[in-house]
Amino acid sequence: MRRSFAFKCTLLVIGWLLAAIACTQVPARTFWPAAFITLSLPVALGLNAVAALYWLLRNWRVAMLPIGVAVLTWPHFQRGLALHPLHQPPVVKGLRVRVLSANVRIFNVYPQLREKDPTSPDKMIRWLADNPADVICLQEFYNEPRPSRQDGHTFQSIDRIGRQAGRQAFLSKTLTNSIGAEFGMAIFSRYPIVGRGTITFDKLTQNHAMYADLRLPSGDTVRVFNFHLQSMSMDEKDIVDSYSSKAGLKAKGLGLMRRFKRGLVARSVQMDTLTRRFERCRYPLLLCADLNDLPYSYSYDQLADRFQNAWATVGTGVGSTYNGALPFVRIDNQFVGPQWIVDDFRVHYEVPYSDHFPTTAVYQLK
Repeated sequence: MRRSFAFKCTLLVIGWLLAAIACTQVPARTFWPAAFITLSLPVALGLNAVAALYWLLRNWRVAMLPIGVAVLTWPHFQRGLALHPLHQPPVVKGLRVRVLSANVRIFNVYPQLREKDPTSPDKMIRWLADNPADVICLQEFYNEPRPSRQDGHTFQSIDRIGRQAGRQAFLSKTLTNSIGAEFGMAIFSRYPIVGRGTITFDKLTQNHAMYADLRLPSGDTVRVFNFHLQSMSMDEKDIVDSYSSKAGLKAKGLGLMRRFKRGLVARSVQMDTLTRRFERCRYPLLLCADLNDLPYSYSYDQLADRFQNAWATVGTGVGSTYNGALPFVRIDNQFVGPQWIVDDFRVHYEVPYSDHFPTTAVYQLK
């Protein structure tokens, strides 16, 4: 009787797991509740592993069922918990391209953003300028073309990260304020930029995409996309309050749900726009993004179906990139096309100057 109940539970878990994977293919603009099923995918994967262990100790023939499912769904497991503890970068055969991506939170230009460390803007910009990366993609970028009376040359970030560090710069500008300061996204490159463009989602806001075509010393041209998808616009404290108590859930839950839904729908539309652009590109692709979405989501799934995720390919662990109270959140990613070999990937937890940790990767063209 007990084994019969356990077997039924195993079948239920497998059905749940397969349904959650199927829901990753459903865009929120079509049926947004599917996103909640996809968020349960890590739990279903974990329970399937528990079922496999349970049956291995009792009936190895039955155990083959959850084990087989685990093998088939291993790439989905690796999305959230990569396991490559023995990974060693391959022997260098050709040119290695180092890529850095970061959401820099406008370099903490406003006083309330640098209360904990007034020197964080200069530290962050200096770290980026000194980094050996060949290509740097920055979201929530900020630049002051002229020195300011208060901060001097601190926020002349295009000059400091670009020209002074031997890199060309492409700024995709979304706003210029009254003092001439520029907001947007940026790509910096030690290789010649031979083409460039901006992709808007309905209208030009901080949530958009940009690309630059780079001519490598080998003569190959590659295209780098830098994009920032729709944020949830949800306060971290509201999220923590909502799951900390029933009163918090009652007070904050409905508002958070509305914003969650709006973000899901917007990102699904934005991702569909981008995938059409990716499919038309004839160059090898490098993608840097603040997805504002977890590895178990429609946005991530559309990318993972077409590209290699650098962390899932060579990393070990969760690889969280959000610098805040919410744990295990990886929303910043790098993806590359099949023409690339991923040598290395790293999250820079030693650089805490934004609410996102920078990531760097090393690639080789095959």
